[in-house]
Amino acid sequence: MAHPSTTDIDPGARARVGHAPTGDELGAVRHAVRAYWEAHRDHGFDPADPVVRLHEPTFGPDEINAVLECLLSTRVTMGEQVRGFERRFARQSGWKHGVMSNSGSSANLLAIAALANPARAGGLRPGDEVIVPALSWSTTVWPLIQLGLVPVIVDIDPVTWNIDPAAIAAAIGPKTRGVMIVPVYGNPCDMDAITAICDDHDLVLIEDCCEALGATWDGRPVGRSGAVGTFSFYYSHHISTLEGGMCVTDDGDLAELMRILRAHGWVRDVEDTRPWLDAHPGVDERFLFVNVGYNLRPTEPAGAMGAIQLPKLAGFVSARRANAAWFTEHLGRFGELFAFQHELAKARSSWFGFPVLLAAAAPFSVDDLRRHLASRGVETRPVICGNIARQPALKLYEHRAPTPLPHADAVMRRGFSFGSHQALTAQARQHVVDSIAEFVAARA
Repeated sequence: MAHPSTTDIDPGARARVGHAPTGDELGAVRHAVRAYWEAHRDHGFDPADPVVRLHEPTFGPDEINAVLECLLSTRVTMGEQVRGFERRFARQSGWKHGVMSNSGSSANLLAIAALANPARAGGLRPGDEVIVPALSWSTTVWPLIQLGLVPVIVDIDPVTWNIDPAAIAAAIGPKTRGVMIVPVYGNPCDMDAITAICDDHDLVLIEDCCEALGATWDGRPVGRSGAVGTFSFYYSHHISTLEGGMCVTDDGDLAELMRILRAHGWVRDVEDTRPWLDAHPGVDERFLFVNVGYNLRPTEPAGAMGAIQLPKLAGFVSARRANAAWFTEHLGRFGELFAFQHELAKARSSWFGFPVLLAAAAPFSVDDLRRHLASRGVETRPVICGNIARQPALKLYEHRAPTPLPHADAVMRRGFSFGSHQALTAQARQHVVDSIAEFVAARA
């Protein structure tokens, strides 16, 4: 059984150190960290020992020092650093509310738990169906199941690799209450078509944008069209708090409910505690529990790190987009062998990675190609988790796949991806293309 920490028992209580670090002492720490980083961290490409990783860290000495300062202060549980990052994140992209959590998967859980909570009038209820794309991540789907909802799995558009709006429309039935979309690898979905369908059928729209931070549709950030959007700050994502996530919404009541559910079901972290305290005057305000709850709280070091990472996002996305454009151009000569993901006219992808689909008639397998790339130091991976309907865990739980899923199946069988991250150099990009060309030439 988990017990409250000292900080939980008394929000004013903090561990004590001999003395607070002075400015000179902190300056010495910062200098030492920066010197170590510059001496020991090199993400450049070495032709003599070529390695092209799926990701390189987005953080450096500034973030490390911010984390160390939190640790030296001993103020490490969720507090002002987290709240500051929430405000900055929401304000930068025009949301009214940001609710940080300890991971993107937790953000999905928190969003669904709030939308399905009995305290939310007209919310989702057990047995309701929510349409999801076959090409998705496990924790897109698990929160639906964990809250008693039924995932209805539909196919993707082979051009964008995103959920097919026509498939959404075809799957709507009498129990359909929501749609949960995934902008695959940062490529925005067709939001005009999807929001029109949701409006016409009074469906709740949830946007799982955990791999799409920095992407936009018609100039607006992804995550702005639904009841709630979710993002991830995992180590390998566009920006990082090592682990971390964010729910964003313009619905103040939904945000307050997520703050309650995030931390034990108490009201300590809501923006306005007065209605709760007035309604329950006999209960200690520090331990007033008004709903079911989890512990999905992030830490202060994560908040401090996020605040430094956030201003770097635009530059990271620009680098990813330049890499993806270069790969699309230089791998285009193998057009009969490979298909690539494409943006719609209003979409601006943030290119989580660079996904590739091997042609069905190719004279080699995707596994053969991936093994060759690994031998040349190029890391690859499947695209998300492939077709979620084919994963054995899903067979344990109620779900529907009302139509065949040929395009998601194709990505699962013949798709892979490699890095398109901010640290990729021109030499590294060329090495990837040369390695693929070498493999193809040997099998011509």
